[in-house]
Amino acid sequence: MQVRDLVIVIPAYQPTSILVELVRAVRPADWRAVVVVDDGSGPAYRTVFEELSRMTHVQVVPHAINLGKGSALKTGINFVLCKYPETVGIITMDADGQHDPRDVRTIAERFTESTETLILGARSFSPDTPLRSRIGNQITRRVMRSVVGQSLSDTQTGLRAIPRALLLRMLKVSASGYEFELEMLLAVKHLGVRVQEMAIRTIYEPGNPTSHFQPLRDSMRIYFVLLRFAGIGALTAILDNVTFAVLFALTGRIALAQIAARLVAGTFNYTTVRNAVFLSEERHAVLLPRYLVVLVGNAALSYAGIEILHGRFGTAVVPAKLIVETLLFLASFAVQRDFVFTRRPGSRRVVSN
Repeated sequence: MQVRDLVIVIPAYQPTSILVELVRAVRPADWRAVVVVDDGSGPAYRTVFEELSRMTHVQVVPHAINLGKGSALKTGINFVLCKYPETVGIITMDADGQHDPRDVRTIAERFTESTETLILGARSFSPDTPLRSRIGNQITRRVMRSVVGQSLSDTQTGLRAIPRALLLRMLKVSASGYEFELEMLLAVKHLGVRVQEMAIRTIYEPGNPTSHFQPLRDSMRIYFVLLRFAGIGALTAILDNVTFAVLFALTGRIALAQIAARLVAGTFNYTTVRNAVFLSEERHAVLLPRYLVVLVGNAALSYAGIEILHGRFGTAVVPAKLIVETLLFLASFAVQRDFVFTRRPGSRRVVSN
């Protein structure tokens, strides 16, 4: 496989003439195609897209209105998969000139050697990098490492080589904005797709005026993607503890209340996490046994902890359960994340300089 077999996808919203220069610099004739998605830029930017559409091997796909970067990427992905169904992957890049065309080619060449790997162009964040970019990436990296269990140096890079299997999965993701790229990183972990980072140059104009990233709005959407993992766990814990407290008050039996609470909370957790968090397509016959192993083990540890606190130290049953469940929460969350809903263990990260 060669670079000429790949397609470049560029989501663009109200681009400057920099986009035209960028497309020329990546030399469209060297690729199967360069697909530019006009994300509802409006009449004032028509000349930019008309100039692009006149270039050989360049396809311009329009949105009637601005739908967001994630939607533009999905439009580009869908276009590529329909028009070039034999493609093994695509290269995505931003429209604002922050990516050096030489790095685009380097990423693509590396991808041709491993077409089932997601390759990320990792930016360096120097003191000259705009403050909002540095802070946003640092926070996202830390939250992602603690919540998702995945450590990457640049979680928001737009320069990526994306394998076909991941393209098909990402078309089902509902995200429409900048959080779409983070959803991709969550998907690769739980699909067991190998991730490789390659250091790239980053070009910022003073003040980063061409960026359409809105720090407050877009950061909140990104963090919501990450924190929903913890949110589902918190809701599960509330449902479990409320069910336990009610049944224990009615029956006075710890074991019965514990089993019933786990069944109720476990049903909610399994269904929600499988369908709304990990978007898992694995069969229940594969997932459910692993989930039940974790559920039963967690319930047994919880029961033992409650009995110890209540029987030996005189702690009331419901407070004892809250203490034990709090201690078990993080361990249970990590095991479920990495054992139950990860298709293959050992998804590796490789960093190249």
